[in-house]
Amino acid sequence: MTASLKQILAIVSLTLLLVSCIPETRDAEVKYAGALRTLMSGNLEATAALDTLSKRKNLYALGAFENLKGEIQIFNGRAFNTSVASKKVVFDTTFDKKAALIVYAQVANLQNIEIPNRINSSLKLEGFIEEQAKALGINTEKPIPFLIEGNAQSLHWHVINWKDGDTVHTHQKHKESGLNGVEENKEVEIIGFFSKSHKTVFTHHSTFLHMHFKTDNNEIAGHIDDLEMGNEMLLKLPAK
Repeated sequence: MTASLKQILAIVSLTLLLVSCIPETRDAEVKYAGALRTLMSGNLEATAALDTLSKRKNLYALGAFENLKGEIQIFNGRAFNTSVASKKVVFDTTFDKKAALIVYAQVANLQNIEIPNRINSSLKLEGFIEEQAKALGINTEKPIPFLIEGNAQSLHWHVINWKDGDTVHTHQKHKESGLNGVEENKEVEIIGFFSKSHKTVFTHHSTFLHMHFKTDNNEIAGHIDDLEMGNEMLLKLPAK
């Protein structure tokens, strides 16, 4: 065997070893990079490159771009990320950017649960998700990914566009820095994560939920600030 051939084989072996060491996420296991409390302290640097997740199957994710220049929404491996340009919401379907905060899971199978009409607010939804997860044997002490589909009666949203150099962060300023609005009686698809132990990490201090959305016609997508449920909406939780 020539020296050059030995070198080629050594490089191939090393490449295969490195690839095999990339950790695989277990089904429905929630991972994250960055933290809300870090953003609120003024550190807006990237913590993850989206292209490292682009090949993962059944990927669901939400978050914010580095420097808080837009929102991340990934539904079953397809990106519906949004930013603000010329006072309009602009979509980015690539995985070219980096995230200051991202929460994600790979979920191969989901099961549908009808949401009763009495569950008409984000607070009631929080309790309903925990109740249904327990009934399905899902460990509610760990983070849980979920989807919601249907007609939302009222959905308050924003797409962040943080002003460069502004070091004073509040939740209200985050909502008002870019574009915001209210969608009424719109068909939406919502991606969310439930956790009782990640307040100020990937949920705000007053809730166990972090949710993003896109409209059925892909006209708007972004962060959900408040949600009033409509009739005949479906909750989708990981299938055991």
